[in-house]
Amino acid sequence: MFSVLVKLRWFFKQYWKRYTFAIVALIIVSAIDLIPPKLVGMAIDEIQFNTLTMEHLIDVLLLYGGLIIASYTISYLWDYTLFSGAMIMERSMRSRLMNHFLKMTPTFFQRNKTGDLMARATNDLKALTMTAGFGILTLVDSTIFMILIIAVMGFTISFKLTLAALLPLPIMAFVMNKYGGVIHTRFMEAQEAFGDLNNNVLESVRGVRVIRAFVQEKQDEQRFQNMTEEVYDKNVEVAKVDALFEPTITVLVGFSYTIGLGYGASLVFHNVITLGEMVSFNVYLGMLIWPMFAVGELINVMQRGNASLDRVNETLGYKPDVLSPAKPRRLDHPHTVEFKDVDFQYPGAEAKGLSELTVSIKRGETVGVVGKTGAGKTTLFRQLLREYPGLKGSLQINGVNIQDLDLETTRSWIGYVPQEQILFSKTVRENIQFGKKDATDEEIYRVMKLAYFLEDMKILPKGLDTMVGESGVTLSGGQKQRVAIARAFIMDPEILMLDDAMSAVDGKTEAEIIKHLRKEREGKTTLIAAHRLSAVTHADHILVLEEGRIIEQGTHAQLMKQKGWYQTQYDHQQLGEQEVGE
Repeated sequence: MFSVLVKLRWFFKQYWKRYTFAIVALIIVSAIDLIPPKLVGMAIDEIQFNTLTMEHLIDVLLLYGGLIIASYTISYLWDYTLFSGAMIMERSMRSRLMNHFLKMTPTFFQRNKTGDLMARATNDLKALTMTAGFGILTLVDSTIFMILIIAVMGFTISFKLTLAALLPLPIMAFVMNKYGGVIHTRFMEAQEAFGDLNNNVLESVRGVRVIRAFVQEKQDEQRFQNMTEEVYDKNVEVAKVDALFEPTITVLVGFSYTIGLGYGASLVFHNVITLGEMVSFNVYLGMLIWPMFAVGELINVMQRGNASLDRVNETLGYKPDVLSPAKPRRLDHPHTVEFKDVDFQYPGAEAKGLSELTVSIKRGETVGVVGKTGAGKTTLFRQLLREYPGLKGSLQINGVNIQDLDLETTRSWIGYVPQEQILFSKTVRENIQFGKKDATDEEIYRVMKLAYFLEDMKILPKGLDTMVGESGVTLSGGQKQRVAIARAFIMDPEILMLDDAMSAVDGKTEAEIIKHLRKEREGKTTLIAAHRLSAVTHADHILVLEEGRIIEQGTHAQLMKQKGWYQTQYDHQQLGEQEVGE
């Protein structure tokens, strides 16, 4: 049960001063709270024996008031210190998770659903916050506070009466332990179901246009309803066990009260204890109810926290597929990029993504990469980004193997515009500044001109301050592509990779962007993958891929003379454009 605290020892070790203060303050408050019942018992005895004077009564009331003020003040301090510490733990774990997500390669996200990762970063972290806050409170109250109460009852009133009243405790400990094991298993299942539900909601929100287009609203609603019912059922199973804690403790506490009252009355009758001591004993027995409840809450919170921490640690324990070397080689600029007999196969795939690929790219060159869908164009770019492990052969920059270079450094050289443009739920300005944090409006307008986006700016309601919505939902496909191109332009990278980045723009716009691209990128390396061959006709070198192999290469003029796939495809596209024009 307490293994979750052992697993979190790194955090408690880091903030030991905070938790030590909170626990000590909590113990002091517990000790202070034990004094008033004793004062009440003493006052009752003095009233019974007619020895209570007004002066003594005033002293007792003043002492009582002072204890209340001290208890309130110290309670505030431990409460603030303990629960703010729990929030620090949640913040720390959330930061660790986010940093971990940012280091992960696509393989990780293929194996883990987004909804489940969100559940671990929200619900599971909340459970850990409960463990680091309320869990520590119940731990202290169910152990130290309970021991203090029992000690005062035994040493100051009667050991016999105390032992008799505590006979139900071993039964409670056994039952609570059984409940805890069941809670852990069922809570894990409930959290997994919630993760699946999260993932389904995300997919529905992202694909809402497709759902409407195919009139699948009712089917999607029914699927959501079914998953909601599953989450509900699993949480009900947790609640069923959770609901057993309080009644079980209430019954056992009732037995304690019965024993205490019956046996205590007998001891008073035989003058073993006084009436005031019996009253004090019953007040202490009432105070013992919360520590007994705390035992149940402790087991509940610890088991939930343990289950959640296991899920979070499972995510954090996933090692990145691609790492920087311990002692990376240093390069100032990438002057040459060389692929030498490169083979690559995606994890779990049967066919190779790249096969025996050899090509040399010099700084300042523009290289076009074309081929059928699935030919390996994006796969080629991903080798430079080092998104996947398993590259065979040699990929060198300035004659140095890319695996010997710092990962962050190599990626800082690259500006990448993927096939699926990712825009953030921010303004147009902020999306472009993602490429250069301190970019001025003047610089932004310049790259927007290069991306042929200035005309579109006129129809945006707030210009650069227009919110693009989630994933750029308020922009058209072509507009999103041009904002993404502008973001890459403003970065002014050593290597610019456009992965079919102009597929959604018309021929005229593409021609303008290419014209600006040639001027802007003079002296720097540019790689362009495209299905529309007009995007690469200006390239210094063009690679034609098929099933990951280079089947043709050369300039546009050279490839047209070879009368292979490139020439056939180019003529076909030109003919199509002429027919559209007519």
